[in-house]
Amino acid sequence: MFFKIEGVVLRETDYNDTDRMLTVLTGDRGRVSLKARGVRSSRSPLKAACQLLAYSEFTVLERRGYLTVTEAVPREMFLELRGDLERLSLASYFAQVAEVVSQEDSPSPQLLSLLLNCMYALGRLHRSQALVKAVFELRTACLAGYTPDVSGCAVCGNPDADRFNVSHGLLQCEHCRVPELDGLRMPLGPGELAACRYIVTCGPKQLFAFQLGEASAEALAGVTETYLTTQLERGFFTLDFYKSLKQ
Repeated sequence: MFFKIEGVVLRETDYNDTDRMLTVLTGDRGRVSLKARGVRSSRSPLKAACQLLAYSEFTVLERRGYLTVTEAVPREMFLELRGDLERLSLASYFAQVAEVVSQEDSPSPQLLSLLLNCMYALGRLHRSQALVKAVFELRTACLAGYTPDVSGCAVCGNPDADRFNVSHGLLQCEHCRVPELDGLRMPLGPGELAACRYIVTCGPKQLFAFQLGEASAEALAGVTETYLTTQLERGFFTLDFYKSLKQ
């Protein structure tokens, strides 16, 4: 049976001499594994569409539980990212996170939209790397079921709380501590707090309709990174590589 799907290539793994296994994030089917025969050949018509981070339309043959790409047409190659190692490595981190939080046979239209929007903002719009990173991390945490409570201090209710408890996903004031909420707390300035509230609640088309100074964006990205990795209980080698480029 043949069918068509659209998605972003999250990972590519060499298979046999000329084939490659692709991990693709789609809206309808979630994460899928596709075999691209002969794609490693320089003459392969599938080559461009099957690159890492390419958003493509795939014609797929499903046979005996295996999915094989028969045709592929690139819809967006994100060429601006491919010419900048830092931005490319950051987008690769987004792809690895998306692979971890997505599931097979579980529709992921919101995650796919988020990934595409963040890569577009990073490449075409040239938005701050720190800002895009923070948006992706916090919004992904929400999609994965870890939406933080950013309404006010979890102890006293103060809406201007200045600490983010990354262990529990909530706000606290500096001096508001209770044993049941012990955990890692990180400073959160007024600008970062306002940005957190916006990112958590805004519509998908308004994700980047706000501004944040670079210092605040860097601080927020540190908080969102720690929150996401804490909740997922794992690290990412793509993030480590990206951070090595920033040193």
